[in-house]
Amino acid sequence: MVNLLSPPLPSSQEVAPAAAIFYIFAAGFLFSCLDSSAKYLVLSGIPTAFISWMRFVEHAILALIFFRAWSNPRLFKVRNIPLQFLRGLCLFGSTYFNFYALQTMQLGETITITFAAPMVIAALAGPLLGEWAGWRRWAAIVVAFIGVLIIARPGFGAFNPGLPYSIAAMLSYSLYVLLTRRMAVTESPESLIFFLPLHRLY
Repeated sequence: MVNLLSPPLPSSQEVAPAAAIFYIFAAGFLFSCLDSSAKYLVLSGIPTAFISWMRFVEHAILALIFFRAWSNPRLFKVRNIPLQFLRGLCLFGSTYFNFYALQTMQLGETITITFAAPMVIAALAGPLLGEWAGWRRWAAIVVAFIGVLIIARPGFGAFNPGLPYSIAAMLSYSLYVLLTRRMAVTESPESLIFFLPLHRLY
């Protein structure tokens, strides 16, 4: 069984630096662009599996170029291959299930479900990482989720066949985030980015 509790993590009570907050917002914006383009492609008739595969091909190429693989040995140093594989599988599951759900669901609906991920992550971070969320964080997460519901106003009046896939995408993404937090302690940032898509490129 994978041990997610060792080595110890930095204190969860530390104040997050401004740069980290900016990166989170930037990542959210880019993921929105990814979802929008994926919605367009799946509605154009391109197979979901091919779209997912191409997303990781571009990921690998950009990582090689951005991190200058020809002169950066940190890119290829991995301490925990099984967790690297599991983390990559979680992101692929999140990507594939989300793209599949977009065939029948609106972006507002899938995004609303995705924003349930912070609650899942907060609930699992305690037992898996030892990072227990206090009532203030839980209150902030719930209020933010209610705000998303008000803005997106998802229409779940009738059962949508894409709903189970969207939920699976959210759960896969939550586990991916937890694994990223765990592995950031022992793995280099370069290897976490570079090895992420490799198991999908065969």
